[in-house]
Amino acid sequence: MRTLRLLDLHHGAHCLVATCALDDLRFHVTVWYADVDLDELARRHGDELIERLAVHVALFQLNAACSLRPDTIELGRYARHLTAELADLWRTVFRNVWAQWRYEHDLPAYDGPTFVEPFAPAPAPVHVPEGDVELLAFAGGGKDSLVAAKLLERAGLPFATLGYAHSIYGAAAPQHALLDRVGVATARVRAERQWVIDDLLDAPVAQLHPELGVKYVLAAETPASVFAALPLALARGYRGLVVAHEHSANAANLTWATTGEPVNHQWGKGWAAEQLLDGYVRRTLLANVRYFSLLQPVHDEVIFELLARDAELAPLTHSCNIAKPWCGRCAKCAYVWLQMAAHLPRAIVDATFGRDLGEDPANDHHFREMLGLATHTPFECVGSAPEARLALALAITRGWSGPRLASYAAAVGPIDIVSLARPFVAVAARHGMPSHVAAGVMPQLVAAAAAAARRLGV
Repeated sequence: MRTLRLLDLHHGAHCLVATCALDDLRFHVTVWYADVDLDELARRHGDELIERLAVHVALFQLNAACSLRPDTIELGRYARHLTAELADLWRTVFRNVWAQWRYEHDLPAYDGPTFVEPFAPAPAPVHVPEGDVELLAFAGGGKDSLVAAKLLERAGLPFATLGYAHSIYGAAAPQHALLDRVGVATARVRAERQWVIDDLLDAPVAQLHPELGVKYVLAAETPASVFAALPLALARGYRGLVVAHEHSANAANLTWATTGEPVNHQWGKGWAAEQLLDGYVRRTLLANVRYFSLLQPVHDEVIFELLARDAELAPLTHSCNIAKPWCGRCAKCAYVWLQMAAHLPRAIVDATFGRDLGEDPANDHHFREMLGLATHTPFECVGSAPEARLALALAITRGWSGPRLASYAAAVGPIDIVSLARPFVAVAARHGMPSHVAAGVMPQLVAAAAAAARRLGV
């Protein structure tokens, strides 16, 4: 029986630190906050609330350690914060986010560790005192973040941005510099900054401990980022945590034949996760804080219609998880390049990537996966195979006609652009936006969808 133990939580004026242990291993994660005094927050709202938030930050940051296959989780002196609802949320996130990890490790029966301590009664949530800015927009620096910020800007809804640098992506200063070059092109009224330093994700544990049978360590980045933002909401009075997760995040990469379950790399960005996290935060932690996506009703066809209105800003964006801003040789780079080629002027595409990624042989496997010509679509934050096929057809009609793109088109076969595009220029009624935010954002989404439909003859 192997137990993952939460050993210690500590907060200084500007950071939360969590330490866990598994066998003889020790791991630490630290979340740093700019211009936020956590000691002052504890004096104003009580040590118990700050510790409760810290437990949530720790559990969703350190769940990466569950990639090392512990049997149980022990919270020790922090067990009084373990409620039945928290345990259920944690296990639901683990089951769905780690579906990819379980599939790639061929572990259909592994359902994650169980909590050993009894559940405590759930405390009442607290109300965040209202600040001068309601909305905090998560700003990852990609095209979705830029489009979401412009939607808020044009709706006349003031917002701050939250950018965080993570140690897994290298030095923090270049990450924040990339985030700021997008942020300064928006009407944000404040820039919040975080630094996340996680020595587990940087550690060579999979290589040095082959007896664990672990190929890689996975993290639930989106749920973790939500809980890490809650001290900011409490400090500044933000009541809306705004993300830019699109409708295609709901599409599974494959159905696992062994278990019959969908495997979705982006589950943490999808509608089910959004509703789960939003409801949990309001019921158990901060009663008047909402978590929602502006782009959940639309697909990339509409998002790129919106991006094209600010095409000159596209070269400021970045989305690569390998080498920022763009490595040019991963599935994420290949997909964004393809969509830009389908929708933006060639000069803008070249200014963003510097070369034709469609003709790079290193991307051949990525394109085949994206286009549905392999076992599954890429385990990355990219659109579905039909969306990629539509983008391929549109890119070719816009003059991108290299031999490799032509070979992909031949492998896919004839594409009826109008029929293929029809579902991707629709706007779903389902969304989690508060009514006053939806009143400013939904008409823009509907208008952009109508424009995309006219452009494609739908």
